Amino acid sequence: MSILKGKVAVVTGSTSGIGLAYARAFAGAGANVVLNGMGARADVENERSAIEREFGVKAAYSAADMASPDQIAELIALAESTFGSVDVLVNNAGVQHVAPVEEFPVDKWNAIIGINLSSAFHAIRAAVPRMKKRGWGRIITTASAHSIVASPFKSAYVAAKHGIVGLTKTVALELARSKITCNCISPGYVWTPLVEKQIPNTMVARNMRRDEVISEVLLAAQPTKEFVTVEQVASLALFLCSQDAAQITGANLSVDGGWTAA
Repeated sequence: MSILKGKVAVVTGSTSGIGLAYARAFAGAGANVVLNGMGARADVENERSAIEREFGVKAAYSAADMASPDQIAELIALAESTFGSVDVLVNNAGVQHVAPVEEFPVDKWNAIIGINLSSAFHAIRAAVPRMKKRGWGRIITTASAHSIVASPFKSAYVAAKHGIVGLTKTVALELARSKITCNCISPGYVWTPLVEKQIPNTMVARNMRRDEVISEVLLAAQPTKEFVTVEQVASLALFLCSQDAAQITGANLSVDGGWTAA
């Protein structure tokens, strides 16, 4: 499938997990990609070169800090200067902190709002003018089940994810006649290496078996009792880039095993 042949995709927070799955899906559909995120230099280079080798496209990397509006603008400029366009923009970078609201550190609040919400605004603002000139674009933001429901002790994260939905709808309406769509994908609990690393500590802390931790702790909110996979999230993003999805805009699409239906 080469629905993105000749296109360029920028994915923030894409050196691992969902973001990397997005980048690989787009590359598999023919797009040149720009990776962004943290990680050891050698690990990032391995992922970047693997994309080029496996899919026969070009891949670049930017270490732009998603807390810095200037560096976000430079990321978009890098994609434009390297590959000639930004056709697909995925705002995926995110951080998390958990604490009661009265104890929530102000610096953590600012960081989560900045990286999970404001960075999307800055990236969209930088990418849209040239998308308009080219008359085509796809903007996708990784939201969360927490863009629809709330959980205790996640005030900043929930606020940011709810805010992303409002931003998405506003941008979608503004661009409705520009052949540019803007949508959210809201995953539930996704299986990633980070989740796997959490399991042993949780088993010890709660005196539970591995299967109990998965079913009764990690997947407590998901009726299917199955993790969402990064590939499933990326497949939805790829569909949103297709012509079949041209009339889907301003949507918040759940991939959460029934979490927000319950």
